[in-house]
Amino acid sequence: MKKAAGFTLIELLVAISVLAIVAVLGWRGLDSIVRARVALTSELKSTRGLQLAFAQMQSDAAHLAPDALLENRMSLDARPGRLTLIRTVNIDNQPTLVQVVSYRVRDGVLSRRESVATRDLRQLDVAWAAALADSDTSQPVTLQDEVDEMRIRSWDSQSAAWRAEAVATPPPTVIPAVPGAPGTPATAQSQTGLEVTLRLRDRSTNLVKIFLLGAI
Repeated sequence: MKKAAGFTLIELLVAISVLAIVAVLGWRGLDSIVRARVALTSELKSTRGLQLAFAQMQSDAAHLAPDALLENRMSLDARPGRLTLIRTVNIDNQPTLVQVVSYRVRDGVLSRRESVATRDLRQLDVAWAAALADSDTSQPVTLQDEVDEMRIRSWDSQSAAWRAEAVATPPPTVIPAVPGAPGTPATAQSQTGLEVTLRLRDRSTNLVKIFLLGAI
């Protein structure tokens, strides 16, 4: 009597074992690809957000309002985790306006606020005081999350050195020095550059960008 053709139990077990190993390897490869794609997407989103944040800072710094336009008012105040400045706003066929812009890092979020553009310096004084006191009620725009720290230095062309804090005041003969500012206060004209350092969560290196002040 002729035996029926087929697989033995051992052959079936070997085939199933091989298929299981191939399936596990395939799943691990697919899982690695998915994880890499998620990480890359997150990295691209973070990089895009940083590029937009730095581009906005560069624009604001380049449009720093000159002392002559502000009638010897403060135009720049930068300390760890915060940057406040007055910038010019130019609209076609209209006089130059000014507005207060403030950057803050709170709870790991870097945000930007701006006041209403105006020619009224008294209104500007109110907006400046509100920004420094963090009582500004304007809606903030989130620029970047997962920010652990923001440090700022300014380049003082008079002393040819970086200052740990950027506090631009009018000439001391008009308004006294800012309390707490180290050394002789720098005027807006003497500070020609701004260095912003951002430290993001889960990143081993800091991101550093240097802007010109009042370049436009």
